Amino acid sequence: MHTTGVTPPAGVWWKPAHRSEKVWFTIAFIWSLVLFAMMPFWHFKGGQNPSGIRAKVEPEAYRARVQQFIEDYQIGTDNGIPVVAPPPGSDIYLMGQMWQWTPVLQLEEGAQYTLHLSSVDVNHGFNLYPFNVNFQVVPGYDYGLRITPTEAGDFRIVCNEFCGVGHHLMVGKIVVVDAQTARADGAASATRGGDR
Repeated sequence: MHTTGVTPPAGVWWKPAHRSEKVWFTIAFIWSLVLFAMMPFWHFKGGQNPSGIRAKVEPEAYRARVQQFIEDYQIGTDNGIPVVAPPPGSDIYLMGQMWQWTPVLQLEEGAQYTLHLSSVDVNHGFNLYPFNVNFQVVPGYDYGLRITPTEAGDFRIVCNEFCGVGHHLMVGKIVVVDAQTARADGAASATRGGDR
């Protein structure tokens, strides 16, 4: 039989819900309120939504900050991208632009830094592989995040926000070295007289 929007459906849909349906509806409603109440709690106590330092910034001003950061702490290059080794406790800068992350960061294990993220062209996504770290990098905004690398290794930054035809090439790098290696690299750089 063909029905339309004005033809009532067959059955007894207008009768009150059964007692078991009311029980499950009540459980679902209470659980949704619990989850809703937990959202602000987990924001401050859960650690998966870290609160950071946010500020507006002109893209060209941010690019200038990154260039100064590179000039101050560059120790070499990796496939044409500057590698920087800033001192522990410093502000470090990472710039997203089609289709690369600049610079490569060499950080010291156990040291605290303030990582500044921004884009100078379009929206990018910051995903630190293999960890569950995921941020939206938006032009015009400087997002600062206090970080302390807890293990040495070579970690990749993947853009997970489609940013154009070269999106699949946008992979950056963070290298975390133990304190002894960082001191040796610093001594070698000083011996070379700051050659880059």
